[in-house]
Amino acid sequence: MNTLSMAPGVYWTGVLDPDLRIFDVIMKADHGTTYNSYLVKGDKGCALIETAKEKFRDQYFQKVFSLVDPSQITHVILNHTEPDHTGSLGALLEQVPSATLVSSKNAVPFIKAILNRDVEVLTVGDGDTIDLGGVTLEFFQTPFLHWPDTMFTFVRERGILFPCDFLGSHFADERMFDDEVDDFTLARRHYFDHIIRPFKEYVLKALDKIKDLPVKMIAPSHGPILRTNLDKYIEDYRQWSLAPAKGEKPYAMVFYLTSYGNTKQMAEEVAKGAREAGADVGVFDLQAADIPAIVDEVERADAIATGSLTINGDAVKPVWDLLSSLATLKIRGKSAVAFGSYGWSGEAVRFMEERLKGLKFKVPAEGVRAQLFPTEADLNACRELGRKLVGSLSA
Repeated sequence: MNTLSMAPGVYWTGVLDPDLRIFDVIMKADHGTTYNSYLVKGDKGCALIETAKEKFRDQYFQKVFSLVDPSQITHVILNHTEPDHTGSLGALLEQVPSATLVSSKNAVPFIKAILNRDVEVLTVGDGDTIDLGGVTLEFFQTPFLHWPDTMFTFVRERGILFPCDFLGSHFADERMFDDEVDDFTLARRHYFDHIIRPFKEYVLKALDKIKDLPVKMIAPSHGPILRTNLDKYIEDYRQWSLAPAKGEKPYAMVFYLTSYGNTKQMAEEVAKGAREAGADVGVFDLQAADIPAIVDEVERADAIATGSLTINGDAVKPVWDLLSSLATLKIRGKSAVAFGSYGWSGEAVRFMEERLKGLKFKVPAEGVRAQLFPTEADLNACRELGRKLVGSLSA
């Protein structure tokens, strides 16, 4: 795919990676991704906003230098410094050695670590500008969207906002504009949930910071360029970032995995105890549960209980899938306990407790283990565990 004209003097110079299926080792990218870079031309100079992943360096350079001679590039804007944005930076600076690097103050240590040498960087803050000659770059500090170095760049004369990873998606389509590509709604939400979700408070701050800008187009670092329905894209982020509504009662979620029904029995008793202590309770079999939907519920919940049988000295995989997905949530203040049945060892409960503590849950009571078929005493202990779980919320 060639370069793409977005507005007078503004071009997409990024690359498509349609065959990618896992991004940064852990995130699915069912539709591939793009590494978006942009060229902004003025009468006095030209700026590149972002670079491209190192793997695509040659293709990227061909695109950029088909539009401009290297000597004309006066600035390289780094809205963010992860390698998918800066992989070509070192080689680019060899091509444009006189260009000025521009970033937030927080980005400077990362830039030096990427290049493994000292380098001069022009650091910018809120409202700072660079005049390219008839085209002005204006900068806004938006830390933790999703790194501490993140900033937005705005070309006021064209009404184009370059918000880095914010409002992006992993979705490769050579048509590039949102009104021409296939439906990427699920990709947008998936991207938010995995990249932006842990920083919801910063999303709201950023949206407030840019709410009065005359934005006509949004050009993120991944996925389609947005030029229609901008209010919807922005409002989606606002709604996804609002704190979940709380009910009148505390809400507890009880998760379990079971082979022969033993851990399920225990889960039902934990739930009974939590209800007796005054909570609304949801009980979920992780074998059939939709993990992304559960994550939304956990954010609303005040407490959780996780139950697993022990197989080969460990809890079973769906439990770890659930707990690993909770790392993107703000857990502090929530309570959690563990329980489970076992045959001859029973390590699952201890391992789950350790992980819950590592996630910053408050673990108010020791977990309950039952060997094979739970006794009446085991079930009573599970009911008491549920009571203690809810009781800890007011402690």
